Amino acid sequence: MTAGGGRGRAKSSTPWLLTEPDPDARARVFCFPYSGCGASMYSRWPTRRGDVEFLPLQFPYRENRTREPHFGTYEELADALIPGIAPLLDRPYAFFGHCGGALPAYESALRAEQLGLRPADCLIASSQVVPHRGPHGRFLGLTTDELDQEIRTLLGRAGSTSIHEEIVEIVREILVADLDANKQYSKPAPARLSCRILAVGWDNDVEVRKELMNAWPECADDVEVIVLPGDHYTFLEGPEALIEAIVQSCAAGVSQPMPALRTTS
Repeated sequence: MTAGGGRGRAKSSTPWLLTEPDPDARARVFCFPYSGCGASMYSRWPTRRGDVEFLPLQFPYRENRTREPHFGTYEELADALIPGIAPLLDRPYAFFGHCGGALPAYESALRAEQLGLRPADCLIASSQVVPHRGPHGRFLGLTTDELDQEIRTLLGRAGSTSIHEEIVEIVREILVADLDANKQYSKPAPARLSCRILAVGWDNDVEVRKELMNAWPECADDVEVIVLPGDHYTFLEGPEALIEAIVQSCAAGVSQPMPALRTTS
C-alpha cells in the first residue's frame, strides 16, 4: 500500500501525519495503522465529519517513511509518537486502532497520561483482545506462504486492483516486524485508562470473535462494547456505522470551547 496523497491539504510538518491538521476542527481522531500497513490504509475514510477530524498516523519503516528503522516495540513507539504529536493534543481527541493497531493506540493513551499531557477523551479498540490477555491471533503463527495469502487478501480489500509479488514481499517485511511487536506486547495485569473506551466487535469476524471484546471493561471505568455488521476487514471501507460511533464518542469533547490561540509578543 502506498502513501496517500495530501488528502486535499498541505503536507504535514510532522512525520507522524501525511497532512497538516485542520486548526478549525474541534476534535481529532488519530487513526493507528493495521499491522503491515501505513496511513494510506485509511484512504476510504472521511477526512472530517462535522467538527471531528480523522488523522491517519504514519509509522516509520513504511510508505513515505520506508528509509527509517522499524519502531521496535509498542512501548518504544508510544515513547516516540506521543511527544511527536503532543502539540496536536490541545483539544478533545481519540485514538482508533483495529486489531494490531489497537494495541499501540492503547499504549499511546497510557503514555499521554503518564507524561501528564491532556488525556485522550476516548480509545476506540476494534477487533482486539485486552492487552493483559494477549498476544492473541491466528496471524502470529502463520508461515510465510500463509502470510503472503493474507497480504493479498488485505491489499484487495484495501482497494488494490493489481497486486504484484514485489509489493507482497515489501508488505510482508513490514508485517513480520509489526507482528513481532505484537508478540512482545503483554500486560501482566489491566492498566486502566482514565478515558472512555469504545470496544468494537464485528459480527462476522472470525479472527477476533466479537465475544472477546467483552473484557475491555477491565481497562477503564467507562466502557461501551458494540457489535457492528461486517468481518475483520470491513473497517477499511470506513463504514457509516463505525464512523458514526466514533463521532459520537467524541461528542462530549466537541461541546467544549476551542483552545485559545497562542500569540507571541
